[in-house]
Amino acid sequence: MQTFNKQSFTTAGFFTLGLRMVVGWTYFSAFWRRLILENKLIETEAGYIGVKFNHFLPNALGIKPIIEYLVTHPDALWWAMVVFTVVEAIVGLFIMLGLFTRLMAVGVFSLAMGILLGSGWIGTTCLDEWQIGVLGVSTGFMLFLTGGGIGSLDYYFSKNNLSFTTKKWFGLLGSGELPIKNLKPIVFVGSFAVLGLTLYTNQVFHGGVFGTLHNKSVKPKLELTDVRLQNNELKFQVYRVEGADVYGSFLIGIQLETQSGEILHKWDGEALSKLSPSNIENIYVAHIKPGKHSLVIPLGAKANLSLPVSLDTRESLVLRMIDVSGIEWTATVGK
Repeated sequence: MQTFNKQSFTTAGFFTLGLRMVVGWTYFSAFWRRLILENKLIETEAGYIGVKFNHFLPNALGIKPIIEYLVTHPDALWWAMVVFTVVEAIVGLFIMLGLFTRLMAVGVFSLAMGILLGSGWIGTTCLDEWQIGVLGVSTGFMLFLTGGGIGSLDYYFSKNNLSFTTKKWFGLLGSGELPIKNLKPIVFVGSFAVLGLTLYTNQVFHGGVFGTLHNKSVKPKLELTDVRLQNNELKFQVYRVEGADVYGSFLIGIQLETQSGEILHKWDGEALSKLSPSNIENIYVAHIKPGKHSLVIPLGAKANLSLPVSLDTRESLVLRMIDVSGIEWTATVGK
């Protein structure tokens, strides 16, 4: 059976130096952008990272309940974003330095898994978030196996015979020889598990393995539920579940129609741009709100809307919502 000595790991770790630098900066730069170049942890300002996190919600895989809890509890969301940012800073910096490389590789793997499951479906052109996620997962796995070689603080401390580098735990959390007798099964099983995760998420999010390709970031999609007329008000819930995360759906028309298409009541873009905050009950931190010429609905936003209307009819009615792009959504008005 082939064995790997300390020199083998030192060499392998050295060969990953360039990768460590790039991956480390990828994570550290998230902290740098959010707190040093610009503060994106201010809840009341545009660019708040919590709103970006809200964008993940509609089609997240496996972790949707966690995201939904956070975006409905703003205080917990803010703390989660702070902790997430600090962890990214530590993981990124330590990976670049090669300090406790294997422990930080677990951090890379975990952060990338979160990105993959939460936002792997987002990406208007190159499946951006999915690619970042799967490459991060595979990189974390590989760096755990190699550790840091020449060019890492782990190697420097070990070379200078610091006492903690001789402990068994250092091999698991730092660098050097992994204290595992047979690595072959771990490498093979782990590698194919990462490949399986890649193919599975590629298919679920984008249909990229077989069948019809799809991209949920291309155009907006709204879900309309609980549509009813009550006490001279049209009430309904709207939830934007697809479309580009950096661009809202701009609603320029809401219409109440008969089944034959006759318009009984209409709110145009000007009327929607003047809606009162009392007409919109937002549920998540991404808010539906009046814009200059329309009603703006960000990705992941959900709200209960109530619009004043006075109609005396027994006909079955249809609610029609019209986006500036020409896309329309309809729902039957309940009795």
